[in-house]
Amino acid sequence: MTTTTPTTTEESGRTLQRNLTNRHIQLIAIGGAIGTGLFMGSGKTIATAGPSVLLVYALIGSVLFLFMRAMGELLLSDERYGSFADIARDILGDWAGYVTGWTYWLCWIVTGVADMVAITGYVRFWWPTVPVWLPVVATALLLYALNALTVKAFGETEFWFALIKIVAILALVLVGVGMVLVRHADDSGSVAAVSNLWSHGGFFPNGWGGFLGGFQIALFAFVGIELVGTTVAETADPKRALPKAINSIPLRVMLFYIGALAAIMMVTPWDEVDPGTSPFVTMFAMTGLGAAASVVNLVVLTSAASSANSGIYSTSRMLYGLAHRGDAPTAFSRLSPRDVPRNALFLSCVFLLSAIVLLAQGDSIIGAFTLVTSMSATLFMAIWTIVTVCYLVYLKRRPHLHEESAFRMPGGGVSAWVVIAFMGAMVVVLCLEQETRMGLLASMVWLMGITVAAFVHRHRVLSKA
Repeated sequence: MTTTTPTTTEESGRTLQRNLTNRHIQLIAIGGAIGTGLFMGSGKTIATAGPSVLLVYALIGSVLFLFMRAMGELLLSDERYGSFADIARDILGDWAGYVTGWTYWLCWIVTGVADMVAITGYVRFWWPTVPVWLPVVATALLLYALNALTVKAFGETEFWFALIKIVAILALVLVGVGMVLVRHADDSGSVAAVSNLWSHGGFFPNGWGGFLGGFQIALFAFVGIELVGTTVAETADPKRALPKAINSIPLRVMLFYIGALAAIMMVTPWDEVDPGTSPFVTMFAMTGLGAAASVVNLVVLTSAASSANSGIYSTSRMLYGLAHRGDAPTAFSRLSPRDVPRNALFLSCVFLLSAIVLLAQGDSIIGAFTLVTSMSATLFMAIWTIVTVCYLVYLKRRPHLHEESAFRMPGGGVSAWVVIAFMGAMVVVLCLEQETRMGLLASMVWLMGITVAAFVHRHRVLSKA
């Protein structure tokens, strides 16, 4: 990540390179909006909320679109901004930059661990007895190798990863519509029909409790939606690419989330969906094509690897930026001959291996996944809230920049308060279940600890000065 000062290495004067094109940014934005939570966690959200899960995804998507517009306006208001930490540091103070930078780093480490858990589950679809450590180690090594090349190599990798996810979801929607048209019947006698969305207990079959419970894992499906904002420092034309990527979010949510889940529940009634497996794999297995389930399992495995790949990119750049500000050891500010922060990248990959310990201690893949995703969702909500608070302060202190902006947030301050109120409501929702409550508490402990560390660090810096 860049910071408000030039991001050059002290030894050579080299910087992060602006090698990500508009083509890369658009697909990275789409890939960031299609997370592991959709493929791995949608079975549990459907089982919890029933068809009302469609409304859950629509509400979350709408609020996060407003957040993204606020983030976009902030990032484009000052060309020196290269990360969320830069925004927080400039508007709220050095302590906020420290907290935001380290929390966003942890966000993607935790998300990467969740992706590793998901990848292990997908691998065991083919080889049920494979040791849990093998998929984790193999994936971490692969991601390190991919990211250690160049930023353009990362962009190309994510471009094709995202393309695979898009094709898979479009295929699922088309197959679902086809099954409804031919009134396909499964082994239990259930017939594919649009009426499955309301004929099995109604649209809210588990009441408001089930509806609210759907938010717990659905939130995780959206982590990474802000990823396009972390590419600003390495984007050739951010003023053109960023607004285009952000404005396409509503269409992506409608197609990739609501469209896909509606297709699944029309084919398989919500009360027959197995919460412990990916409904994407299950649905394609129903087509009767021998290799269909294996192909889709490969696709969702690729999706999890894509999410982890994005996370490794984000954490390495954030750690790089923290090191430049003196908020992390200087070793992480060094660039490789290919202009990649390789030391920061290596540390992030090592932390992914903690998934082995989690898998070894947990009772099930989906249990471990739920625990980690609730912590990840809480940490991301903290980042989204900090950026939104920055936007409110920005409106008060720099109204001229808001008036001059070519990419103003719709609704301005009112929309920002809507985002903050929604995040507060989600904290309450995460308290409702024990699994998500544990992740929430772990996140709160981190946020309190890192805030104390920020003020201690600031005191030391001032003492030395």
